[in-house]
Amino acid sequence: MDVRTLDDLVGDFAPGGKRIFVRVDFNVPLERDAAGAIVVADERRIAASLPTLRWLLERGAALIVASHVGRPEGRPDPALSMKPIADRLAALLGRPVGFVPSSIGETVLARSSRLQPGDVLVLENLRFHDGEEACDPELARALAAPAELYVNDAFGTCHRAHASVTGVPGILPGVAGRLVEVEVAAFKKAMHEPARPVVAILGGAKIGDKIGTIRHLRKLADHLLIGGGMACTFQRAQGLPVGASLVDIAALDVAREILAERDGAQLHLPTDWIIAKEISSSAPYQIVPLDEVADPWRALDIGPRTINEFVGLIKESATVLWNGPMGVFETPPFDRGTLEVAVAIAEHPCVSLVGGGDTARAAKKARVVDRLTHVSTGGGASLDMLSGIDLPGLAVLRGRLGA
Repeated sequence: MDVRTLDDLVGDFAPGGKRIFVRVDFNVPLERDAAGAIVVADERRIAASLPTLRWLLERGAALIVASHVGRPEGRPDPALSMKPIADRLAALLGRPVGFVPSSIGETVLARSSRLQPGDVLVLENLRFHDGEEACDPELARALAAPAELYVNDAFGTCHRAHASVTGVPGILPGVAGRLVEVEVAAFKKAMHEPARPVVAILGGAKIGDKIGTIRHLRKLADHLLIGGGMACTFQRAQGLPVGASLVDIAALDVAREILAERDGAQLHLPTDWIIAKEISSSAPYQIVPLDEVADPWRALDIGPRTINEFVGLIKESATVLWNGPMGVFETPPFDRGTLEVAVAIAEHPCVSLVGGGDTARAAKKARVVDRLTHVSTGGGASLDMLSGIDLPGLAVLRGRLGA
């Protein structure tokens, strides 16, 4: 799991005087301000890469910073330009930051060739090229052309075999930035050297998205707690009623296989639900046992008996791995299960690893982020790590520097 890091940039690979391609995850939300200009709505992902950028700048590197934002589907979209992100980066770094309205080509080469130690140049949205997601080797070569070294500080994209993630470091000597280094260390500690007992908690909507995660955590953990919509699929697989609840029909056979397995972690499913006819904070709701969910009612959160059981297991744990909410946490009162699980993890003196995406947002809603051991910055990347998958963006950074 270990990767080369900034500390390996020594000797011939020292950053001083070199142009370094830094892949960051600046996929931040954008909005229009009162004057109608597009601005950054949440700068946390930009701030997360500042330690890496500053470390390189302090050692005399010139930085070519690249990211994607949004889903432009391989075509230029002015609403998804990196320009406002470059402006915000300049404010956070406290120094000028250049911007070039393209990510490859003669203009990029010319601007890059004039960079001096301490300069920063932000490229245009990588996904304006359809070759980025296709990992087109020609695009990778064009991205690598202005630089001498590569640094990946975008953990949230490390599960993608994209041109800027696996293609460029296949051409340039590459290492992980501080953010990626911290992520890798956190997953290694929690999954490869865990203190026991280990409690794994999975939620979210569909089993199909997490089959590999379930199977891997079943081998790793002592207890596997399943909530959220995916628990309804297990309930249906047992022949129990689920009313109008979301069910992953395509995964029913897999759910039956998992239920029949006797090896590995003890499986814990909800014993009661909070149900309603619609997802609305004003909708009437009921608390019912698991076998009393009937049309047109839907299971939207784990019930109080299940919460008590899950919290009790968390309080007995030494390591907790959590990915996925227990219900529709965005809408009260269907957020109680998720929030109580989050608070229980935070208040218990355990090693806690929380996946990104919805799980990170739930932890923020519960106001417990600062009391958790590690909250990942990657949604899909963290899920793949919990599944035991070797992320392609990490695999390419192993071995001899420059190999």
